[in-house]
Amino acid sequence: MLQRSDQLDKVDQYRRREARKKASVEARLKAAIQSQLDGVRTGLSQLHTALVDVKEIQSSLGDVSKDWRQSINTIESLKDVKDAVVQHSQLASAVENLKNIFSVPEIVASTQQLIEQADLLQAHRKLMELESSRDDLMYEQFRMDSRNTRDMQLINIYFEDVQGLSDELAKQLWMVLQRAMGTVRKDPTMLVSAVRIIEREEKIDRRMVDRKKQTGFIPPGRPKRWKDKMFQVLEGTVSTRIEGTQAVTREADKMWLVRLLEIMRKYVLDDLIVVRNLMVQCFPPHYNTFDRFFSLYHCAVSTRVTELAAEELEANEIVSLLTWVLNTYKSSEMMGHPELRAECDVNTLEPLLPQEVVDELLSNYIQTFTSNITGWLRKALETDKKDWQKETEPEADQDGFYQTTLPAIVFQMFEQNLQVAAQIDGDFREQVLKLCLKQMNFFLLRYREEVVVFKEEHLRDRQLPQCYVQYMIAIINNCQTFRESINSLKRKYSANPEHTDSDAAIEKTLNEVAKEGCQYLLDEVFLDLENHLTELLTRKWLGGSHAVDTICVTVEDYFNDFNKIKNPFNQEMTGEALRRVVVEYLKAVMQKRVTFKNADERRDGAERMIKEAEQFRFLFQKLSAGEDTDRLCGAIAAIAEVFKLTDPTLLYLEVSTLVSKYPDIREEHVQALLAVRGDASREMRQMIVGTLNENRAPPLGFAQPIFRNIPVPNIAMTTMTTMTSMATAKLLK
Repeated sequence: MLQRSDQLDKVDQYRRREARKKASVEARLKAAIQSQLDGVRTGLSQLHTALVDVKEIQSSLGDVSKDWRQSINTIESLKDVKDAVVQHSQLASAVENLKNIFSVPEIVASTQQLIEQADLLQAHRKLMELESSRDDLMYEQFRMDSRNTRDMQLINIYFEDVQGLSDELAKQLWMVLQRAMGTVRKDPTMLVSAVRIIEREEKIDRRMVDRKKQTGFIPPGRPKRWKDKMFQVLEGTVSTRIEGTQAVTREADKMWLVRLLEIMRKYVLDDLIVVRNLMVQCFPPHYNTFDRFFSLYHCAVSTRVTELAAEELEANEIVSLLTWVLNTYKSSEMMGHPELRAECDVNTLEPLLPQEVVDELLSNYIQTFTSNITGWLRKALETDKKDWQKETEPEADQDGFYQTTLPAIVFQMFEQNLQVAAQIDGDFREQVLKLCLKQMNFFLLRYREEVVVFKEEHLRDRQLPQCYVQYMIAIINNCQTFRESINSLKRKYSANPEHTDSDAAIEKTLNEVAKEGCQYLLDEVFLDLENHLTELLTRKWLGGSHAVDTICVTVEDYFNDFNKIKNPFNQEMTGEALRRVVVEYLKAVMQKRVTFKNADERRDGAERMIKEAEQFRFLFQKLSAGEDTDRLCGAIAAIAEVFKLTDPTLLYLEVSTLVSKYPDIREEHVQALLAVRGDASREMRQMIVGTLNENRAPPLGFAQPIFRNIPVPNIAMTTMTTMTSMATAKLLK
């Protein structure tokens, strides 16, 4: 059983099977021992009763022996009279039947010849003459002297060939009945003759049984019960025909069971149509021939499929068997065929397999399917992981979106198994669908883990794999394809449209995988932008850096690939990219990398910020970042207006305008802005912040915060950073 490692999964199944066999053997042993004990107890009771009866008989025999000794002389004196009576009776019977007695050998030979020529009706007529002569002689002998066994034996010996003729004729009849299906097509008169002979014998049996009740005499070989034997032969013929349908074995043909079931279906249907159209006319109406054959075939098929169910069937064989048993058998292709429908009601048939056997087969299939689908999904994921390392881009669908073959492979497996399950019944289809969704949830969790590993391996060497971005896009698109395929499966195979916990878990995992994939791609973008983002709001930037130009070009270049991401993740990712760019820009402002020394620097810096805000707005409108573009880019422009203001006395109004537009700005943000501006004294900063805190109005409506997660370094850290920058500059100089 355990020749390969993948068979270890079946150890529990083997153990349970052996345990069931052991329990069955123990139960049979107990039953056998109990039966023997009961038999011994009954035997002892009967022996005791027999002993008492023997003693009574012994006493009675003593009395009889005593009476017989007293009357022996009387019996001896009547012996001559008795012999004369017997002789007279024999002579009278002999004279009466002399003609028939002398012709017996000739009739026997003629009957034998007729049987060999298959002239069954004539042979049976002569056989009845012989049996009638023998039976009449025996009856007269029995009536005259029933205790004269010697003369009875003499008659029986003289007519001994008659019994042989009867047996030979019976063999011919059984042969005709065994070939009934073929005979009725070629020569139905042969079958009709056989049935007529059996009917005659049934009448003779009834007459002889009735005479026995009156006289106590019955001829040898009676009752023949050929009618019962006929039905036994027909039943054996049907069973043999069903059992002979297996032409191949599993070793010779993997589709052996399908072939067997199809052959069985064809044989049964063809035979029952022959019975209905031809054979019914060959039997008396009171035989209910069609109903009898219908029942015989049903029992034979039931026995055969029960034997098949007891074998160690594979998963596909279990489905083939159950589909045939539960659907095909009663369908119009077999027992419910239009030519048979008028004669029988398939709904009255007993199930071919007991429900417990069906449940056990379904349970075995579920266990095997669970094991198989786990292996299939594991292999599919391993294949997909190998594709991630390719040096060529993934394939695109008809709309140009990147994708891998993983969703198609997974849902092709699900589809095939659900189609198979649907052939059995709706409840089992729902059960398999739930199992598929459950396994899908486990698979997606593993998929998520592998995506994380894929990302981490790439971060260790960003040159590998070469198509990291494209395959991460394909992974994100796969999530959308998975969602659409799951919904399609549910619409097609589920009668219950309600949203289950399993659906929610799958939806959650898919969203997490897709959003994390988008995050990984944005991380990739911002790793390339890191050096350029650090130039923002520095002296280099103030002197004319092209950092924002490079940022826009890099983002646009990446988003040419990101256009291969399906919605809604494409749009969400574009919006998130804009937010991160703006947040990084605002972080640069809040980190106080530069402090404006005079009004000209403030003006130049503010104009540059406004220009760059417009660059971001133009870029992300081009990328369709969404309705939030103006608000996000407007935050940079609003801060630029604070820097651009030339009259410090109006600074509070400008800052309050900024705070009203972006109410998530904190006190430390305002402090940082005023510090970057460079011309606001500490007292002015404290006054502005204090007044803002007193007059801050609660936010109206809902707007996604921008400044909430933007940190502001403390003064000590800022000083240290400035000193470090100055020292680095001196060293470089």
